[in-house]
Amino acid sequence: MASGEMGRMPFFYNQEGRLVQVDYALQAVSRGSTTLGLKTKDFALLSSQVKPTRPLMEPAEKVFVVDDHIGATGSGYIGDVTTLLDQVRVAAQRHRLVYDEPIDVGTLSRTLSEYLHEFTMYAVRPFGASVLLAGVDDLGVQLLQVDPSGTTFKGSAFAIGQSSDEALETIVKGYRPDLSVEAALALATEAIEAVNGGKSVIEHGLVTAASKRFEHQQLPNAVA
Repeated sequence: MASGEMGRMPFFYNQEGRLVQVDYALQAVSRGSTTLGLKTKDFALLSSQVKPTRPLMEPAEKVFVVDDHIGATGSGYIGDVTTLLDQVRVAAQRHRLVYDEPIDVGTLSRTLSEYLHEFTMYAVRPFGASVLLAGVDDLGVQLLQVDPSGTTFKGSAFAIGQSSDEALETIVKGYRPDLSVEAALALATEAIEAVNGGKSVIEHGLVTAASKRFEHQQLPNAVA
């Protein structure tokens, strides 16, 4: 089979042992809005640049409530992001119905990971989206990233989307385990605006260990 034909089949590895279609999906994520997540033991914050895809169009919502105690955001193709968020919302609701208790963040991320992994095994298009999950459960404040391959990462800070490496550098330089909510909001805003030419509209979502509720807001900054 010609190499070009192999590149179109998501279940083929290239000579370097990489899944070609998953690499293409990761490239789609890198063209999305700059999106960040960071956490301390007291809270987790999700932040994403909000921008219309065309003039005079209203921008899409970027930060979502999944369940009372969990929120999510993503970067990549908007349709793929919203489809994946629908999946995690249904999984969270199903867990409440079956077990009569809220789902923990780790279980929810594994459910999403398994769903994404299925699309790397068969002749279908992998999702061009990466998702950040933030929440509070019995293990404390949680922040996880799930990429198009279904790989899950757990940590204190993540950046996805356009110029994510540069944005993450800003977060790493300013991060401290004892950050206040106000300082974290300022740091996330600085990281996003630094790679997007100045003032931007940014949507934030926050969950704290004290409230155990995920809430989101949009800062009314003018777009440069």
